This record gives sequence, C-alpha cells and structure tokens, in this order.
Amino acid sequence: MALVKYGGGIIEMSGSIAGNTFARNHYGSYVRARTKPVNPRSTDQNLIRSALTALTYKWAQILTDAQRTAWNLYGASVAMKNKLGTDVFMTGFNHYIRSNTTRMARYNKSFDDGPTVFELPEKDPSIAVTAYVDTGNCTLTFDDTMEWVDEDDAALIIWDGRPQNAQRNFFNGPWKGISDKGGDSGAPKTSPEYFDNHWKPGAGNRQWFKFRIRRGDGRLSEPFFCNSIVVATTP
Repeated sequence: MALVKYGGGIIEMSGSIAGNTFARNHYGSYVRARTKPVNPRSTDQNLIRSALTALTYKWAQILTDAQRTAWNLYGASVAMKNKLGTDVFMTGFNHYIRSNTTRMARYNKSFDDGPTVFELPEKDPSIAVTAYVDTGNCTLTFDDTMEWVDEDDAALIIWDGRPQNAQRNFFNGPWKGISDKGGDSGAPKTSPEYFDNHWKPGAGNRQWFKFRIRRGDGRLSEPFFCNSIVVATTP
C-alpha cells in the first residue's frame, strides 16, 4: 500500500503502486521498480511467523475483554508516525502484536495486560556499537541511567545489519538475528555490554545496528539506529 501526501499536486509518496515503489532516503525521494522479496524461510523468519500466529490466536481466544479494551485504549491514546511523518493511531491489536512479537519469538512469553502509561518509551541517542572481526563480538555502549536498565521484564532489543562498504551512508536492511539486554531491578546492567554479531564483517566494513527499547509493561519504542566501521582486532 502506498501513502501519498497531496499539495499543489503530489508532494510526497511512500509505498508501492502497481510496479513502482516510492520511498525516501538521505538524498530525498526516489522511485524504483517493485521487486518481490525472496522467502528463504530462515530460522529467524519461522520464529517470527510462529510468534505472529500464536499472538493472533491469543488476542482472539485467550485475552479477556478487559485486556483487549486496555490495549485498544492504549492504541487510541498514543500517536505514531507513518511513513510520511503524519500522526496516526494504531489499533489495540496492532500494538499487542508490535509489543510482543520479539518476546514471543525468543521466550514464548507475552504482555497480555494493556499498558496504563500512554506514551512510547524514550530512545537512547547515546547508543554506539563497535564490531570486531577476530572475536565476532560487538561492544555496546549505552546510557545505563535510563529507566529500562533496572526494570524487570524491560529490554534493549538489538538487530544486526548486513555489513556494507565503508562509503555507504544509508541502510535500511536486511537485518539479521535478534539480541537483547534485559533490565533487572536486582542487578542492573552497566555500560559497556557485549553481544555476538550474526554476520561476518570484514575489517573496514561499515555496519548498522537497529534498536528498540521495551519497557516492563510491554510498551515498545520507535526504532533507532547507529553505525560504525568494523575493527579487525579486539583491543
């Protein structure tokens, strides 16, 4: 589905119509031929599909009317941005799926009670990652004073981007693997932390990482990103 913003004619478009895909990157708007993505049925894809199936069933058959009403109230109260930057309001079902998919895929758990705080979690603008070739590990630095760090059931969720040439300055996938750093009221995490790289980059590659913060009540932030040049040897 394409989103179109009208002015004195069309001034912005995002999505696909017929055989064309409209989008915007660092340099502005562009259009390309629409391509059908491959379906390799990877382990990660199958986990996400199973999670979506399980959550859809839970919403329809397991959650109580009160729980669905709470998610619907959250959805009606929290503004989200669409591809054109316009405020929209998602349904409670959409938020339930959005908040729970990665948790269900990794831990077979879900937040069934709707959040009672009507705002999205804050992003972490300080976040940074350095990837190393020799160990296949990544060093993560972050703001360890944020509220998710010492909150049970909260987490920083991490996706690894496919390594790119160093001159590349824009990236929007593919992403591979899911890591997370869980909040803990008894033993809060401190910066830096470490996680395994799901790709095998070469020294001098540029690699992007995507993050979301999930709070202990199930609220999920908008995505945020960082990138860095891959280093050959761990110091």
